[in-house]
Amino acid sequence: MASFVTEVLASSGKLEKDDLASKISKLSRKVDETKEELSDMINKKYNEFIPSMDAAEELMDQVEAVSKDIDLLKSFIENEVQQNLHEAVTEYAKLKQQLEKNTAVISMLQHLQEFDTAMEEYHKTLQEKKYEAAAKQLGKARGSVEALKAWKDSELPLLKALSSEITVQRENLIYHLGEEWKKLAVWKLPPAKGEKLNGMESFLTTALHLNSGESKEDKHTPNHLLSSVLQALVIQGELHKKIKLFGQVLLKYMLKPLIMYPSLLVEVGEQLEQGTVLSLHSEENQVEHPAPAEVYTKILIVLKTLHEHLFGTSIDDKKVSAILGDQIWEEMSDCIIRECLLYSIPTNSSQLAAYDTVIKETEDFENHLKDMGYLSGDSTDLLKYARNVNCHFASKKCQDVIVAARKLMTSEMHNTVKISPDYKLAIPKLPNLGGGSREKQEVKRSGHCDQQILENEKQLGQRTLCLPVCRISESVQQLMELAIKTLSEAVGSSPQCGFQLFYTTRNIFHLFYDVVPTYHKDNLLKFPHLAAIQHNNCMFLAHHLLTLGHQFRPHLPLKDGVAYFVDLVPGFRRLGAQCFVAQMNVQKAEMLERLSTARNFSNLDDEDNYSAASKAVRQVIHQLKRLGKVWQDVLPVNIYCKSMGTLLNTAISELITKIMMLEDISTEDGERLHTLCQTILEEGPLVFTPLPEENKNKKYQEEVPVYVKKWLTFKELSIVLHASLQEIVDRWAEGKGPLAQEFSSSEMKSLIRALFQNTDRRAIALTKIK
Repeated sequence: MASFVTEVLASSGKLEKDDLASKISKLSRKVDETKEELSDMINKKYNEFIPSMDAAEELMDQVEAVSKDIDLLKSFIENEVQQNLHEAVTEYAKLKQQLEKNTAVISMLQHLQEFDTAMEEYHKTLQEKKYEAAAKQLGKARGSVEALKAWKDSELPLLKALSSEITVQRENLIYHLGEEWKKLAVWKLPPAKGEKLNGMESFLTTALHLNSGESKEDKHTPNHLLSSVLQALVIQGELHKKIKLFGQVLLKYMLKPLIMYPSLLVEVGEQLEQGTVLSLHSEENQVEHPAPAEVYTKILIVLKTLHEHLFGTSIDDKKVSAILGDQIWEEMSDCIIRECLLYSIPTNSSQLAAYDTVIKETEDFENHLKDMGYLSGDSTDLLKYARNVNCHFASKKCQDVIVAARKLMTSEMHNTVKISPDYKLAIPKLPNLGGGSREKQEVKRSGHCDQQILENEKQLGQRTLCLPVCRISESVQQLMELAIKTLSEAVGSSPQCGFQLFYTTRNIFHLFYDVVPTYHKDNLLKFPHLAAIQHNNCMFLAHHLLTLGHQFRPHLPLKDGVAYFVDLVPGFRRLGAQCFVAQMNVQKAEMLERLSTARNFSNLDDEDNYSAASKAVRQVIHQLKRLGKVWQDVLPVNIYCKSMGTLLNTAISELITKIMMLEDISTEDGERLHTLCQTILEEGPLVFTPLPEENKNKKYQEEVPVYVKKWLTFKELSIVLHASLQEIVDRWAEGKGPLAQEFSSSEMKSLIRALFQNTDRRAIALTKIK
């Protein structure tokens, strides 16, 4: 038996291990003995001084023998023991690998078992309509498959089948959830007759049936089916998609129509087997845009009903209504602003105080939405818009003002009103600043005819700074009233609003400067009447722009140094002058064209030539009379007289030039030229009748030489054409007579040579013309 054990131990290496231990033990004892003997020898040698050479040599032999035994043992350890140790480690590693593989197989089998169990529970809970539990079991099954896929060395052909089954069952669950969702909210939408819905009538068939799935007996118990469906949709990641689609339909077919159409109302009713029904109907309403309070009420009815029956459930500490609110709030609030709040902004500053009601209604509306969970956060664009009413009022007011101004500028110009020296701008009563005398004097100047008190207490004339009597377009008078009304709105407004309204008023005049000359360009050149009115319009505006800023300056929140409106004055004066000068040039060209048909006023003894010359003169007179009719009572008297005088001067200057160019004037020609000149001299002054009702015609007719520079020259020429040589010499009076004041000696000599034949008398007369 002992030999068998020995063999077994020898085969396993244990015997060598025991022999080695015993050898090491014996060797250790020999070493100890040698150490003691060596110590004893050294002690005797050095302490007792006993000669012991032989004993020392014996000890050296023992040491060498022990060293050899150590080397043999070391060699044995290196060759035998380490080799056996390596074999043992290799064998252990193989056992460990086999154990891990077995463990992995067991783990995979456990996952397969979990998958099977989860799928069985899934099918069971799905049949029982426990959708939340079914979704969780499907999640567990998916987790088991994912765990199997994560094992790298596994190549189970079953994995594809398992993954496919998971996909199929997920789609199956989503389908069932979709069917349940459809039962919870059933839409009845308008028939699709096209892509766009036109008018309110299109939405009258819209209805939403809300059926939360609760039975009549369990009305007061929690609705587990609704919660289960919503939870399952969350787990499957489908809830946001469902609510997004629902929110889009809700906005398009219910919320937006309720916001846009004042006549459209929402009604909540109960129907058998259909639950709660939200339907739309209309009632007669003449309001073009709905009031904010009405819109808020209609929207709250819809959202409260949805909250009670569908979106009041909380999931993961978050209400489902918050998801719907995130989807619809931005678009809904933008629609409320665009279709409702925009039109509720006051058009008059006196109504701004009453707008606090709308701000309060907006706050209450948002608070209701926050209570139901549709809205989160403190500040929204809707409430910001309502609170920023001053800015919106100014923007809306400015827009309305510019639109109204442009409409006036593009209206007919020929409807005029008469401006008298007593005319004053209707400046509304401005607030009393209670300042010094300078401010009081500035506010006091409410019209351009007010008296101005000078430092030396001398008064200017009553008509100082007054516009002359003239006519302006009614639209321009209304434009000026619009500008004053806009500035009055700026008085007492917030600084930002005041700035906007002030610069809008300036923009009115900039717009006039650009629009009117362009829009009425053709008519201003074609019709002298309109050109005169435009001249007056520009001068009227320039006149009032001088003092308009001065009247409102103490009441506007502007810094010192602002030019207000004075800088616009030169431009308007230039614009009016350019318009009228362009019309004057047209009339001059027309007049010269008519005189060009007179055949240079030569050979008037020919009837045809005389007829042509006479016709040209008559046409000029007729043109002047026609202009007199359209310009009188329109232009100021001085402008009218200057204009008519300039045109008449153009005609007689052309006539003088033509006559002076004649080299030979027969007696008959002279008579006929004299007749033509007399026609102009007699009828020309008659065009100076700007105010026929005041019997002041003669005054202006007597002042014709003031307005017609060549009038006296033309008068002297007419006399010469009918005078004798002696009469001419007498009127020359050695260069001191009236004739010498209008003609040079060379011109007079040339005219005498043309009128008279070459005789001694003519030669004597020429010598007297010096």
